[in-house]
Amino acid sequence: MIEEMKVSDLLKLTSVFGSDGSHTAYKVGEQYLIRTVTLYYTRRIKQITSQELVLEDASWIPDTGRFHDCLKEGKFNEVEPFIDDVIVPRAAIVDVTKWGHKLPKAQK
Repeated sequence: MIEEMKVSDLLKLTSVFGSDGSHTAYKVGEQYLIRTVTLYYTRRIKQITSQELVLEDASWIPDTGRFHDCLKEGKFNEVEPFIDDVIVPRAAIVDVTKWGHKLPKAQK
């Protein structure tokens, strides 16, 4: 059956399932605070694929302090900046919120 499909049919299927990352609420260039199974990351999304997010200017946040205060004031108790881009599997993401503060760049 798949052997009988036209390229245009396969492209339609690809778009339905979002295998290129195009069907997502994430936006390239936006900043987010992302909770994963290993705590939090702040980042700017550089690239979206079907399985991963590529992040630039990222930091791992082992301790946010009081969460609401962190969101409101943009402050963390601990920050561990990455030197290079970071690739995060989308399957490891628990939840995401936009980050309207400066991205932390200094270790704390």
